Amino acid sequence: MIIKTIGLIDYEESLQRMQEFTLRRSQKEEDELWIVEHPPVYTMGLKTKPEHLPQVRQRIPLVQSDRGGQITYHGPGQIIIYALLDLRRLKLSVREAVRLLEQTVINLLLSLGINANGDEVRPGVYVQGKKIASLGLKIRNGYSYHGVALNVDMDISPFEQINPCGYANLSVTQLKDLDVNLSIDEISQRWVDQFLVLFGDKN
Repeated sequence: MIIKTIGLIDYEESLQRMQEFTLRRSQKEEDELWIVEHPPVYTMGLKTKPEHLPQVRQRIPLVQSDRGGQITYHGPGQIIIYALLDLRRLKLSVREAVRLLEQTVINLLLSLGINANGDEVRPGVYVQGKKIASLGLKIRNGYSYHGVALNVDMDISPFEQINPCGYANLSVTQLKDLDVNLSIDEISQRWVDQFLVLFGDKN
């Protein structure tokens, strides 16, 4: 598995890169994890409904994505790991891949002394009912792209203007609010380690 730390990148540019990588890749190519942050942006999944959109006009761009799920917010201080995986080679169904991606976050948080859980109905990871990580995938020809976004130390107020992931009154939290004060780089490395443990067993 190839790990690429890309850093701050425009959402639409990263989407184009993921699409191009997925279209041209062969079964012989290694899977890749891309670690990124985005400038402020709302992204709409394929199931987004009008009532989930920002309630107040803002300068934050609103971008249509090809991932599953509904609307969410990305901004600096949120780590996103895009998982470009060959699900056939890993012998994973889409549902199994989603659960493993969630588990990387749950295991990371547990290593930091935080109990977290997934939700059978609402994909993502939650701490005491508040969402700390969102998840969305696109599958094309057996390959996945998009991935998981973990709130670390960011302005979470833009979440208040939407129904995050389509749920009204869903509270959002972040590691900073849970008294975790590690750097973005350190959290990223610890999180990648969890990916390698869970997905390394599948190769």
